[in-house]
Amino acid sequence: MTRHAFVEIYEQRFDKALPMLELAARLARRGDGALPTRYWVSSVQAQAFAGLGELAACQRTLDAAEQVRELSGDASNGGWLRFDDSRLAEERGACYVQLRRPDLAESVLAGTLRQNLSARRRASVLTDLAIIGLQRGDVDRLIIHAEAALEIARRTGSGFISRKLQGLRDHLAPLLGNSRARRLDQQIMVISRNFEP
Repeated sequence: MTRHAFVEIYEQRFDKALPMLELAARLARRGDGALPTRYWVSSVQAQAFAGLGELAACQRTLDAAEQVRELSGDASNGGWLRFDDSRLAEERGACYVQLRRPDLAESVLAGTLRQNLSARRRASVLTDLAIIGLQRGDVDRLIIHAEAALEIARRTGSGFISRKLQGLRDHLAPLLGNSRARRLDQQIMVISRNFEP
C-alpha cells in the first residue's frame, strides 16, 4: 500500500496518497513491532504532508519515523524493507525544502554532506541545497550546489538525479534574467533530454 502511495507522491497528488498511507499506518501498527515498517510509513506520510504544506503534521510524522533508532539489531531481518535511520536527516531536509522552510532545511541538509553518501544521495542533497538558494534568492548558493549535482549527473548518468534537477529547473523562471541562472537552466535541460524515454 505504501509503495502505491509513492506513485501519487511522485505525481504530486499528495491528497490521494494520504488515505492509502493512513490505512498503511493502521496496518503497520498492528504488525511486528520489531520491524521498521511503521517508521517507514511515517517517513512517507511526512513527504505527503510536506507536499500539502502541512508543517505540523509533517514534523509529527518525521518525529515518529525517528523512532526507528530505537529498534535493536538488524531490524530489516534480511527482508524486503531496509529502512533505518541513515536517511532520516535527508528526508527531514527534503520535507522542509518542499514546505519552503529553508530556515529549517539548510542545517539538516548541510550536515548530511559530511556523511559518506552514494553519488545519487549526494546529488539529491545538493539539489535540495540549490533549491534553498533559490528560495532565498541567493544565486551563488543556487549555482554552486546545482553545478555540483550536475557534475554527479553527468558522471553517473542517473535518471533519478536528472529528474531531481528537473524539479529545480521548474522553479528557475524568476531568475532567468540572470545569465548564470539561464546557463544553469540550459545545462539542466541538456541533462534532462539525455534521460527522456
